[in-house]
Amino acid sequence: MKKPALNKAKSITSSPFLAWILRMPLIKRWALMHSVKEENVAEHSHQVAVIAHLLASIRNTYFGSDISPERAATVALYHEVSETKLQDINHVTKYHNPDLTREFKKIEEMAEIECLHTLPEKLQSQFSSLLVQKNVDPVYKRIVKAADLISAYLKASDELSYQNKEFAHVKTRLESMIAEYSNEMPEIALFLALFEEKCLVNVDELTQKME
Repeated sequence: MKKPALNKAKSITSSPFLAWILRMPLIKRWALMHSVKEENVAEHSHQVAVIAHLLASIRNTYFGSDISPERAATVALYHEVSETKLQDINHVTKYHNPDLTREFKKIEEMAEIECLHTLPEKLQSQFSSLLVQKNVDPVYKRIVKAADLISAYLKASDELSYQNKEFAHVKTRLESMIAEYSNEMPEIALFLALFEEKCLVNVDELTQKME
């Protein structure tokens, strides 16, 4: 006698959703810039997820909040899902003027919805608030945005440590944006105090015992 789960599996339509997600390593970030270390969207999404999880944990532990670090991390894992369709769009190009920004946002939303619709209909309601940015809880959306900025800031700092001046203006811009977010998110300053320095040292320094 066949198991019900096997019968159900045979009756559903195959979904390309995971196949699109698994193509993230092929999507290059900072495509218009010279990079000493190349970075792809999968690597970036993982880093943002880790940072968002840490930010949420710090907010709960040190600032009396009660949010889900796991939710923050999950939102972060999917925050670039539109790039599986569109590839990475340079920040300066995207925010060159308000009209361009609005159009890019519309295109990104279309791509997010298209990704959502590749899932079985019964799963779509669960994933809508993860994949479609306008549906993401504002609390988690802001944490992920802060984590996104921090990830890019650490990338710029790393590139500058290799004398790659291409990222000098990027770091300056990101410092300003992070400072603005820090006005309402004290966990950012604590995060940077805890982790920034060690992110920029070599492996020998990393293995030294903490004092």
